[in-house]
Amino acid sequence: MDAVTRSYGLSGINISKSNASKFRHDSSMHACESCWRSGTTGRSFQKLQLQNRKRFCSAGMLTHPLSFTESDSEIEEDKIGVLLLNLGGPETLHDVQPFLYNLFADPDIIRLPRLFRFLQRPLAQLISTLRAPKSKQGYASIGGGSPLRKITDEQADALKMALEEKKVASNVYVAMRYWHPFTQEAVRQIKRDGITKLVVLPLYPQFSISTTGSSIRLLQTLFREDKILSKLPVAIIQSWYQRQGYVKSMADLIHKELQTFGSPHEVMIFFSAHGVPVSYVRDAGDPYKDQMEECIDLIMHELKARGIHNHHKLAYQSRVGPVEWLKPYTDEVLVELGQKGVKSLLAVPVSFVSEHIETLEEIDMEYKELALESGIQNWGRVPALGCTATFIADLADAVIEALPSASAITTSTTDNANTFVQDPLAFAIKLLLGSFLAFILLLFPGFKNQNV
Repeated sequence: MDAVTRSYGLSGINISKSNASKFRHDSSMHACESCWRSGTTGRSFQKLQLQNRKRFCSAGMLTHPLSFTESDSEIEEDKIGVLLLNLGGPETLHDVQPFLYNLFADPDIIRLPRLFRFLQRPLAQLISTLRAPKSKQGYASIGGGSPLRKITDEQADALKMALEEKKVASNVYVAMRYWHPFTQEAVRQIKRDGITKLVVLPLYPQFSISTTGSSIRLLQTLFREDKILSKLPVAIIQSWYQRQGYVKSMADLIHKELQTFGSPHEVMIFFSAHGVPVSYVRDAGDPYKDQMEECIDLIMHELKARGIHNHHKLAYQSRVGPVEWLKPYTDEVLVELGQKGVKSLLAVPVSFVSEHIETLEEIDMEYKELALESGIQNWGRVPALGCTATFIADLADAVIEALPSASAITTSTTDNANTFVQDPLAFAIKLLLGSFLAFILLLFPGFKNQNV
């Protein structure tokens, strides 16, 4: 088979990274995985990155990767579970404020120094209350709530069927980080069902500490606190943006949408990804930016192999607060492209595999209007992957490849994920001041809201 499975420990959980061997891999991504294994983040990431280069061959692959040797009969002896991780979203307008509270109460979203974490919940309550009215307007414009749960449930059903077609019986569960069904609900059901081997599959193609990282740390806590679950073999597919199935599925969608334009070869392919604060990448070693850039390179390489040589651009959307986020910003780039004479543009929501507020309202309404006002005449948008057959089939392959690497969570409760080993006092002061400035400016109603 054309994929290999590799394991990386995340404080006792094996993180299985299932990759298509024909694609290259970024060394910084591997270094970050080593950060997870050792419980180290921050400025030491650069040191670990250099150390890890010595452990990989020139193609970025482990010199002795694990291979899939477990037989079908051995798989069938286990009661297999697959846990899909996603953000979640309010299903009604009444849900918006408590959903926002859950979001901002997450220390991986608002990163306060440990000494000041007692402020996390009061600040989350204040910010969610002030932001709820504007957010409700966004959700009202797309029908009164997020479709994310419905779509994720459909993906879970499709994945279960795809695994059955590959002779792997499984139960597929959905765990939302900030709304129902919460991760705790899914974990309780996994325990009730007597699952004997679990594969955790985040529905985020690229890894970030604010998405996959946050969900994994919550799972660690829940599993370590349970005598039965702490012994359950678990494998986590940390990211899968480089898999052939995902890359080809994205290229298929782009190719199809290009044909809707009068002159397909003149269309600018505009990748819009969800942004993260620059400090996540610079100070916490988040590999998201590197993985996103590699993801775009892989998709464009696939398109060029099909004879599609359109110009393309990557930008980041959904920033919030006065802190610096990954650049360039989607709204600013759209204006610049219009000024430069770009007339046809195809928006590609590359970090989302389901339709939700950031595709249906932010891209389809806000950014489309801005693009047309800026001089772009022909606008198109690639749909999210959803339940695309080739995409779901590849996720099923990723699950199967991950199964051999599952192992029990350790009983260690040490958590160094937020420890910054060089000059922690200076970093804490800088982060504290920046955070409080952000909170003050967020109170102004004219300030841009993050659509989630």
